[in-house]
Amino acid sequence: MAEEELPSVLILDIGGTHGVLENLAALLKKHFCLITMKEFLENKKEASKKIQSIFVFECRPTIDRELLESLPNLKVIGNSGVGVDHLDLKMISNFGVKVTNTPHAVADSTADIGMALMLASARRLVEGNVYSFPGSQLPLCHI
Repeated sequence: MAEEELPSVLILDIGGTHGVLENLAALLKKHFCLITMKEFLENKKEASKKIQSIFVFECRPTIDRELLESLPNLKVIGNSGVGVDHLDLKMISNFGVKVTNTPHAVADSTADIGMALMLASARRLVEGNVYSFPGSQLPLCHI
């Protein structure tokens, strides 16, 4: 029996400054055929027919009307972040495309950092840390 072709997913890039993290890309490759934006633009006619999903990582790639019009088989946009403020949901839904995200994915971490920042501020931990190093001084206005 012939092996089924994996669904194709458009991503900005792998690694680098704004690309999908390499370990995350390795996980995605187990279930999807990844097409980078560069590969898509180099072979738009062929790649546009294959792409069924876009994986948005750190708000990239930018989802605009031109991109959506060039992907006739697009079914879903998977957003790796919590919010979808960077996506025009009304425009995307007009193309019949669904959007997913991960609500509550970092709620505990965000709460932990918020509490740590409040405690550090209330207890002046930053100032205390600076004074713990020999020769360190803060300006008098911070004391």
